[in-house]
Amino acid sequence: MIYELKREQFLHSNISDVWNFVSSPKNLPKITPKYMSFTITSKELPEKIYPGMLISYTVSPLLKIPMTWLAEITQVEEQKFFIDEQRIGPYTMWHHQHFIAPFKNGVIMKDIVTYKLPLGILGQIAHWLFIKRQLNSIFSYRFNQMEKIFNNK
Repeated sequence: MIYELKREQFLHSNISDVWNFVSSPKNLPKITPKYMSFTITSKELPEKIYPGMLISYTVSPLLKIPMTWLAEITQVEEQKFFIDEQRIGPYTMWHHQHFIAPFKNGVIMKDIVTYKLPLGILGQIAHWLFIKRQLNSIFSYRFNQMEKIFNNK
């Protein structure tokens, strides 16, 4: 089964500032919950993403067990969108689209994550029991952090 998570957020900022933040891999720890033990393991990350860029990190989403995740930035259109895809990690498929666009004195940011879990029916049960809830929690945390960064000025 293929699942989809969608989120949308208005940010009181300009497109350049939002793009500069979201297109820097170094900002990922700022918008990831602490309990995930998110650690970037890539050496010498550039300031900005680019197509073909690989970002490796460890994350501990379940029982504090560290997992390796390798993401590839597959597409980038400056100040409009980028897409990352999991190459190594816990999902059978992970395709994350990040969109930003000017909107009424600010910026609208949209995330669309399309994903598939391994293990067939066991993966579906795990999704129902906790994975869906955990992903929603992670994106709610990200939403709140972006609110603090851009909407509390």
